[in-house]
Amino acid sequence: MSEDLIVRHCSPTLAGLKTANLFAAEYTSEEALRNDLRALNRVLAPKGLRALPLRRENGRALIYLYRPKRLAQDLKDAQAAALLEPIGYPCGCPERCIAALVHRLKEQSAFPHEIGLFLGYPPEDVQGFIDHRACDFKCAGLWKVYSDEERAQRLFTRFKRCTEDYCARWQAGSDIGQLAVAM
Repeated sequence: MSEDLIVRHCSPTLAGLKTANLFAAEYTSEEALRNDLRALNRVLAPKGLRALPLRRENGRALIYLYRPKRLAQDLKDAQAAALLEPIGYPCGCPERCIAALVHRLKEQSAFPHEIGLFLGYPPEDVQGFIDHRACDFKCAGLWKVYSDEERAQRLFTRFKRCTEDYCARWQAGSDIGQLAVAM
């Protein structure tokens, strides 16, 4: 698994600015994927990060890089729980919520709308996306914004700058273990 890929797609999570990111990675075998993830987790786990596959098909894996403690906090949010519990997510246990997300990803070809909650998107924007069927948003960046446009724009700018900085640092020789912030 390419560190370049991880840095390009997950810098805000590596930096501790965001709960999680997703990226797609090619793999040659299940064993190779397991070995790559095991090696990545050995480096990142001491920094409070974890990587796991959410979906695998046709030699491509959708990898979820996240901060378990931060996800636990996000899922405790009353609005997040109100979105997740009625559709079968056990919000008291983040690991079981992830297992439920994996199950939903297997059942449907499109991403379930609630995935934004697992990526640290504001619950009010996830609810707005669902309620408005992805239309009538105020602005769009990493997600479609239905609530606080100014806050979202500041975050989008911060995440973009972080990614630019991390890509430059990686190209200058920093490895992923050095880029990941311990939390």
